[in-house]
Amino acid sequence: MVNLDQLNQCLGLSMAGWLTAEEVMARLGLRAQTLYAYVSRGRIEARRDADDPRRSLYRASDVDRLQKRRARGRGQAAVAEEAIAWGEPVLASAITTIADGKLWYRGRNAASLAETASLEGVARLLWDCGNERFPTQTNTIAPGRAHDRMFQALAWRAATSPATRGRRPEALYFEAAALLDLLVDAVAGGSGDGPMDQRLGRAWGCDDVGTDLIRRALVLLADHELNASTFAARVTASTGASLAACALAGLAALSGPLHGGIATRVRSFLTEAGKADPHGAVSARLAAGAALPGFGHPLYPDGDPRAKALLAAFDPLPEHRDLAAAVLEATGELPNIDFALTALTELAHLPEDAPFQIFATARCTGWIAHALEQSRAGKLIRPRARYVGVAPDTVFAEANP
Repeated sequence: MVNLDQLNQCLGLSMAGWLTAEEVMARLGLRAQTLYAYVSRGRIEARRDADDPRRSLYRASDVDRLQKRRARGRGQAAVAEEAIAWGEPVLASAITTIADGKLWYRGRNAASLAETASLEGVARLLWDCGNERFPTQTNTIAPGRAHDRMFQALAWRAATSPATRGRRPEALYFEAAALLDLLVDAVAGGSGDGPMDQRLGRAWGCDDVGTDLIRRALVLLADHELNASTFAARVTASTGASLAACALAGLAALSGPLHGGIATRVRSFLTEAGKADPHGAVSARLAAGAALPGFGHPLYPDGDPRAKALLAAFDPLPEHRDLAAAVLEATGELPNIDFALTALTELAHLPEDAPFQIFATARCTGWIAHALEQSRAGKLIRPRARYVGVAPDTVFAEANP
């Protein structure tokens, strides 16, 4: 049989790196129950003592880390932010925050910006690059569906673009603008010029009113703090990858049905309401314990301000108003941005996948902003996993009876 001490030394687990329960409780001032709770939550790793299987040992480095946190006397979020490389996914950011039920881009109210700002202007704000101009370029766009073109364009650029590490800010800003321009052309189906909202409006056959609604939606969706797709982009940026690779990571995360792909579920809900009646559709879903896609948002208990701002700019179709009224009556929930985008799409006769295309085009500005910020930080994001599988010692014992 293999000697456990030899095995541990081969794995870098010397006995000096482990403490007894008594030593841990003395160093941290814990009771036995609290120590066991720390172990169950994955905050302190435990293993059986090779010399006495009835006793457990505890990793000294985990205990040291907890001691240091207590000595600093800091809040959990601040500690996690400092230890992001091996801690919890909480990040310091100066880009976007959600406060007082509103969305703020570098201290500016996003809903107020949507009244007059363009996506290009918001990009400059989020990227913190002053009045850097957006380049005019000719992009070659592959044929096919807009959804496919977006992925193909970013994948091609990711495969050919240099890493961000060590590059001048001016070069990164120019590349960021070129990347956003490329994505707009991929959505529009060909290279174009002029403001980005107008290029999309022309591609979709919109009048001036429809184009202005697209502009408002783009501004409102430009960033939303540390959501799933933005976190994916920041993790990618932390490795030093190119801006295109960061945007591609964000697009991949956005495509999931619980994020940017939720518009399909909103349309299904509207179809149900059209076949029966809004109150019946809502009651049926609630009775089945199903979600009401397009309504409510955990970060906005008083209603999604992005949806409020967008819906205030046009008169939704009767079926949309009726469903919103039925949901409000039954649950008190208000429409969120996914409902507002779907309502805009159907009112302006945009392509069925327009909510995702608008969402991705707008949010690319935020992905790039966070990639630039993370690149400046120069730190690898590497959270720890809390292991809940079979204890390694158990596997070894079963393999060596």
